Amino acid sequence: MAEQVRYSDEELQEFKQLILKQLEEAQALLDHYAEKLRIDDSNPTFKMLEEGANTREKEDAALQVQRQQAFIKKLKGALVRIENKTYGVCRITGKLIPKGRLRAVPHATLSIEGKEIEERQRRR
Repeated sequence: MAEQVRYSDEELQEFKQLILKQLEEAQALLDHYAEKLRIDDSNPTFKMLEEGANTREKEDAALQVQRQQAFIKKLKGALVRIENKTYGVCRITGKLIPKGRLRAVPHATLSIEGKEIEERQRRR
């Protein structure tokens, strides 16, 4: 029996639903962090300690916004690969990434084997 070179349309739709759900959750979290950045702290009655804590919260929120934006970009890239029917194919080995890995990391572009090869090349 020939080795499977891509996931079936049904399997791709299953992954698409998983990614769309994660995308929705990621967007909600992004909106939450973005809202934290928009909080008006121009009230002159803030004490210095409160200002410091507020600054720290805003820095943390800004970092979370960046992380969420990167995650959303990866999820959208996975949706493009689904449409192109290349989703789940390791970009180094050309083999299918196991379903379990894709369920855990739906935006993955490398199998474990591919990741190990990449790491070995990076160390050289």
